[in-house]
Formats: sequence, C-alpha cells, structure tokens
Amino acid sequence: MKATVERATLLKCLAHIQSVVERRNTIPILSNVLIEARETGLRLMATDLDLQVVETIPAAIDLNGATTVGAHTLYDIVRKLPEGSQVELAVAGDKMTIVAGRSRFSLSTLKRDDFPVIADTELPTAFTLAAGDLKAMIDATRFAISTEETRYYLNGIYVHAVEGAAPKLRAVATDGHRLARMEIDLPDGAAAMPGVIIPRKCVAEVRKLLDECAEDAPVDIALSSTKIRFRFSAEATLTSKLIDGTFPDYTRVIPTANDRLLRIDLRSLSEGVDRVAAIATTEKTRAVKLALGRDKVTLSVTSPENGTAAEEVPAEYTSPEFEVGFNYRYLLDILGQVHGDQVEVHLADAAAPTLIREGDDARALYVLMPMRV
Repeated sequence: MKATVERATLLKCLAHIQSVVERRNTIPILSNVLIEARETGLRLMATDLDLQVVETIPAAIDLNGATTVGAHTLYDIVRKLPEGSQVELAVAGDKMTIVAGRSRFSLSTLKRDDFPVIADTELPTAFTLAAGDLKAMIDATRFAISTEETRYYLNGIYVHAVEGAAPKLRAVATDGHRLARMEIDLPDGAAAMPGVIIPRKCVAEVRKLLDECAEDAPVDIALSSTKIRFRFSAEATLTSKLIDGTFPDYTRVIPTANDRLLRIDLRSLSEGVDRVAAIATTEKTRAVKLALGRDKVTLSVTSPENGTAAEEVPAEYTSPEFEVGFNYRYLLDILGQVHGDQVEVHLADAAAPTLIREGDDARALYVLMPMRV
C-alpha cells in the first residue's frame, strides 16, 4: 500500500475516527484504525464493536492495499506535522512508514483480516433529516442523558414517531432529575419506525460529524430495532448498535396542570442563577432557592462554609407567593438550551415537577424536579 494525502485532510478525518477508539483495549486491534488505499481514495475505519465510523478522503494512490495501525498514535503524529505538508503513507511487511518533509516515522501494524467490521446490511426504516434539525434535536436533549450505568436504558436518547393530526419525530432524554423533549415534523419514511434508544457515545460522535455539515445538508438515517446508520455524505458513515432496553413512559412525568406561570427574561434568570451559585461549592449547596412574589423572583443560595447570596430579578408572576428550590446546574443546563428572550416556567408546588419552555408552540420542553431547600 502506498498513498499521499494532504495533512489537513488526513488530520480532520483522523480527529473523527480516533475518538471512537477507546484508550484501553483488551483486544489490541480495536486500538487501531483500518486504512485502505483504493481507486476512490483513502478509506479509514474505526470501531469499538458497538460503534463504527467510516470516512473516505481524497488521496493520490500509488499502490492499493490495506492495513491497521494505532489510531491515537497516528493522530498525534499527523497533528504535529507541519501545516501544509504532504503525508506519504507506505506499508511494507508489518510496518507503516509515514513521511512528511524531513519527518519520518515507522509504526507497527496488524493484519487487516483481523479487523472486526459491523456488517453494512439493509435496514428496514429509512428517512432523511436536515443536518440543522438533527443537530437541534441532539443539542436540546443530550445534556439530560443519564450516566448511571445501572439504568442502562436511560444512557441514550429515545427517538420515536408520534401519531396525530401533525405527526412528529420526537427525541427524549432523562436522568430521573430532569427530562428534555424535542420534536420536529415527521420526515417521510419514518412513520413505521420502532422506538429506539441511541447510545450516548453514538450521539456524541454524530454531533461531532454534524459540525462539518451545512444546516440544510441532508443526513440519511436508516435503522432497525437493533442498529442505526447515519450517512452524512458519500464519504462519511456512522453505524451503531442501539441500546437493548425499554425506555420508561416519560409522558407520566410531564405535568399538564401546573397553574402557576412565571414569565421571565431568559438572560436575567440565567445570569442571576450563575451569580448566586458562585458560593455553592459542595454537593449539598447546589440548591438555588426561587422565592416567587408579585412580578419578581428572589434567587438565593445558602452555603454553611461560604455564607449566603441573593439577587432579585423582575418577572411576570401573579399567582400566590411561594418558594421552590432547584439544582442550579440542572437549571442552567436547561436554560442554556432555551431559545428566545423569555422563558416560561410552569409550577405547581415546591415538590412537584416543574415545566420549562420558551412558549406553548416551542419545539422543545423540559421538566425539572425540585430540591428541598
């Protein structure tokens, strides 16, 4: 195998590819990236057995062939090569030689035949989303994905079709403390899709690839009940296994009768919470108290170690006065995803789930469980 490729092109591809590869592997070849020199260019593939990324980049191919080499090592080498350089990759025996300008490296390789591949099979459900819509769905929900491995079925985003007068494609994530839901118009071909849970790592890798796409660029999605494939272009494809579990009935925790409505400037609330939280340095002091009075909210944090902080924020509120507490980090995560100038907070009492959204017609809504303060 022998090929020459621009450093910038190779580096951009390796940045996507190597992040799939785990730093520690009991199976040595899973630490490697598969590199194939073909007439169409240089094809790179990485996998952790659950997730697989394939990209093809333009290159001058002198000799077809394939091998595997350490993904992180290759990425570090290419990252440190001079900008604008041409990188020559050549394989002889069990070694890959990398030459760029005056730099020369020789890396050990493993046989291509031992590299595991997730089969590129036909998947029954297929539809297309604009990159901007897919990006919005991920950004609006992924912060609420649970990291608790015992409840593995919450370790991803649940995506499913919703029937009705205006059918929707809905994405939901929750960790038990907060819930995020985002929906868009149902794309053609998605009506019969099974409800699937897309793993957290897959979501992160898809989001990275979306950064390279224009907002209106089409992303082809195909899925079954066990596998999902994202095709960003003819050059980049990501395939992942899905979480084998049942997502809980999240609709039961979305409040529908919260009759205390707080309308408040989004920026004022976010900055106010962030300021008073400056003294919250431990797990126990993460609660920010909201004291709701007529047309104002008083934000406060109490820390036994550091003291107290308070700030008054003007707001539209005409219901009876009361106090409620939230984990300030969870609240800021949600506020960071709300778009627009104002945010609506629908409350019931100090112990009931709180609904947060931009307005009744917003595509996303959030539910936050209160804390005792």
